[in-house]
Amino acid sequence: MEYLTCNNMTTQEAFYSYIVRLGDDSLILGQRLSEWCGHGPVLEEDIALTNISLDLIGQTNNLYELAVLRENQGKNIDQLAFLRLEKEYENLLLVEQPNVDFGYTIVRQFFFDVYRKLVFEALCNSSDERLAGIAEKSLKETKYHLKHSSEWVIRLGDGTEESHRRVQEAVNTLWKFTDELFFQDEVDQNVIELGLGVDNSNFKATWNSHVEHVLTEATLTIPSNSWQHAGGRKGIHTEHFGYLLSEMQYMQRAYPNMEW
Repeated sequence: MEYLTCNNMTTQEAFYSYIVRLGDDSLILGQRLSEWCGHGPVLEEDIALTNISLDLIGQTNNLYELAVLRENQGKNIDQLAFLRLEKEYENLLLVEQPNVDFGYTIVRQFFFDVYRKLVFEALCNSSDERLAGIAEKSLKETKYHLKHSSEWVIRLGDGTEESHRRVQEAVNTLWKFTDELFFQDEVDQNVIELGLGVDNSNFKATWNSHVEHVLTEATLTIPSNSWQHAGGRKGIHTEHFGYLLSEMQYMQRAYPNMEW
């Protein structure tokens, strides 16, 4: 996988970037969810959110291991996770948004879960057998994540006046980060052409339909404002990301090369 693609990027480089982006999404959202450990609204949700966080970190581990294997430049997964600069992370802006409250956390998770389920379903057919295997395993976890977040969106949206108001505010705030779910550039184009990655545009309509169905059941509305944020896939982040990164990287920065 070393020949040049049409954009003077080798297949190896494109595939590495593609896998790291998937891992970055899982890592950053897993870090966000870990902030709920010990602070959940009820014990069951404290445990549930922590377990989902662990699932995402496990996905990160598998994806980063594949990335360093395919790049073959002597890196390790700790370097990818903890020792890059802010601009070198290319996660979706959605996953780095702060928790704010339980409603925000659930809406953020729901938007991502619908998207991620579709991604993993498609990646089960990747021409890279190891990535297909990771997708198949991760899909089982993601189906549970989606069931959990969907049920909570409905419960909060169609609950009390206060819960409805808060979760609608979350939808209004986080909606402007959803268009980036379907961002594509030369990295995506290259892996799509070779059957390694997936064409997100193929399931944008499915994502919209599923989200609209759940929000309708929850008596919530999609914002009419169509303005959208972007930049995460290019390493341009929101103001929240630096704070998250400084906490996440503290141990590796303070004690270089430490291992668990």
